[in-house]
Amino acid sequence: LPISQGCLTLLSRRIAAHHHSAMAQQAQISKKRKFVADGVFNAELNEFLGRTLGEDGYAGVEVRVTPIRTEIIIRATRTREVLGEKGRRIRELTALVQKRFGFPENSVELFAERVENRASCAMAQCESLRYKLLGGLAVRRACYGVLRFIMENGATGVEVIISGKLRAQRAKAMKFKQGYLISTGEPKKHYISEAVRHVLMRQGVLGIKVKIMMSHDPEGKMGPKMQMPDKITVHEPKEEVPPMMGPPEQEQYAEYNNEEAAA
Repeated sequence: LPISQGCLTLLSRRIAAHHHSAMAQQAQISKKRKFVADGVFNAELNEFLGRTLGEDGYAGVEVRVTPIRTEIIIRATRTREVLGEKGRRIRELTALVQKRFGFPENSVELFAERVENRASCAMAQCESLRYKLLGGLAVRRACYGVLRFIMENGATGVEVIISGKLRAQRAKAMKFKQGYLISTGEPKKHYISEAVRHVLMRQGVLGIKVKIMMSHDPEGKMGPKMQMPDKITVHEPKEEVPPMMGPPEQEQYAEYNNEEAAA
């Protein structure tokens, strides 16, 4: 069948457009792969920094990606030790991260941010308890010390669970609780700080889990800004003002009688 010139042109345009879209899809990474890659990167970075800066009160990491560079903010209780002498340690960490994850030169930068309230950070308290146990302190004494420190610094509640070979050969779990602690719902995302650590003791591995419920802070610095949904505020009663006294009854009747007489 004879094909007109217009049909051939239209067909060639459609083929070219389809080829272009296929090439664009190959060049751009799929959303699913991107989220998985980001998750793996964050997990590996957190693991590396946790092992390297555990003694310096490491309390989490935040990654900010800008068009120019990638900023990695390390949260810790002792930022001076993280930075090192004249910023030497932070430069070493930057070089390691850059080399491991294949970042181009000068495209990644590490910063250290100090944790305002050390007692309300579960990761910092978990590390503190870990080093107490490695130092040979008794389990009960170490846990009660951490519990007391957290509660004295304004936390609403705290729970510490330690499981493993504590004293005898038989493994068991010990739970220490104090204060008020929520475990479900939307407020849990804002109020509960949770961390898990493993302690390599001589007789085996101990597991530590610390859960802290922070107190409400209207400014959002020492705790969550969001108020608890079941919080009931009882206001002071208002002072009742006595009602204004009206004219005496006799005067009212006198006015009524005068109106009747006039009618």
